[in-house]
Amino acid sequence: MNAEPSFSPPCGPVTGWQDGEVVRATGIPYATAGRFQPPVSAPDWTEALAATSLSPACPQGPVPFLDDILGTRYGELPGSEDCQRLSITMPAGLAADERVPVMVWLHGGSYTSGSGDLAIFDPRALVAENRVIVVSVTYRLGLFGYLATGTGRPANLGLLDQLEAFRWVQRNIGAFGGDPGRVTAFGQSAGGDAVAHLMATPEAPALFQRAIIQSAPLGITRGREKMSTAMGIAAETVSEDTPAMDVVAIEGHVSQVARKFGLIAAMPFGTQYGHAPLPPESGIEAAWNATAPGIEVLIGHTSDEARLFLPRNRALNRLARIPVLGAASVRAVNWAVTEAVYGRSARKFARRHAQAGGSAYSYVLSWAAPGNVYGAAHTVDLPLLFGNKQTWAGAGLLAGASWEEINAQGRDLRALWARFAAGDGLDSRGGLPGALRYHAV
Repeated sequence: MNAEPSFSPPCGPVTGWQDGEVVRATGIPYATAGRFQPPVSAPDWTEALAATSLSPACPQGPVPFLDDILGTRYGELPGSEDCQRLSITMPAGLAADERVPVMVWLHGGSYTSGSGDLAIFDPRALVAENRVIVVSVTYRLGLFGYLATGTGRPANLGLLDQLEAFRWVQRNIGAFGGDPGRVTAFGQSAGGDAVAHLMATPEAPALFQRAIIQSAPLGITRGREKMSTAMGIAAETVSEDTPAMDVVAIEGHVSQVARKFGLIAAMPFGTQYGHAPLPPESGIEAAWNATAPGIEVLIGHTSDEARLFLPRNRALNRLARIPVLGAASVRAVNWAVTEAVYGRSARKFARRHAQAGGSAYSYVLSWAAPGNVYGAAHTVDLPLLFGNKQTWAGAGLLAGASWEEINAQGRDLRALWARFAAGDGLDSRGGLPGALRYHAV
């Protein structure tokens, strides 16, 4: 064991630990907040902070079907409402004056599950192979972070947490070898949706210069006001004193209330327009256009997003068993849902961004484990970006693929993401043979 790596950022001294070819500093508080209160920056400290424990998860319920597909296990990290923490993974051996690109990761999970430090999001390979720093952010979820109520409880608390994390990075990352002028926000699913909505805040271009938006369900972020109001009424019973796991149980009931609102109920919790820091829904395009010239965007989705969710649909399962017609029907439904929730809205976002004076690239990721029922489903980008043989060994999503193949594709994808994050520019069109294609918009 080498001497503990130590750092002297403005927030106060930090000691991390060497972990093979990377150095880690984990569980660093970037903000504090009471329940249902906006976050404030974490106070600075003078004694060395031992940044050696992973960030706790925001309290949440189990999602068994995701555990099967991704190989996660419920309760992997302890739950705590004091979850506004971030973890930094750096390449070992950075020179004292070296400043490398910084990639800030916002995890997905429908704004109700997940955590920045889950093993499936371990950025070790991305960091070690490409000499970038990854900052993994944990933020409030569900009723703790994403629902306004009629009694004045604020919305978007998780989004405000994320803004605090980016401010922390701007102020402190230089001490860890990061370049605050080359920060990329990247996120998948709800995390990609959060990156997109952070871009609607006037401060965004000062916090990050690039954004990678992966499989964001932007097709279901509009027209949610009635649903959110109905959910807010159902959530009024929660108080500042309700035990955390009771809040999680009520969250399940509040999600049921959303069901009658159609496709948007696929993600009942989420960002709410017209609540700080977001403009009213009618002003969102103008807000995005205002920041577009200052942020370069890479946005896209997988070719079979909906196939993550289709096996759970009983009617569709019956349909799939009909010879010939069944397979074609499932393909058609997959295409229609993938387009409605992810595809059309991603292309529209890229076009609008480019027209507003920003630089935008659009991609589609089509890699799939051979013969796997899920195909190139929602989340298939995660094992490629955060490859770790042990962690992903039990993932149903990858059954049929050898680790050698997953890692070879992953190495290429990680290099592409890092090249974009470094500001080295992507070609006007390109990709990874058989796995991904992109083009400038």
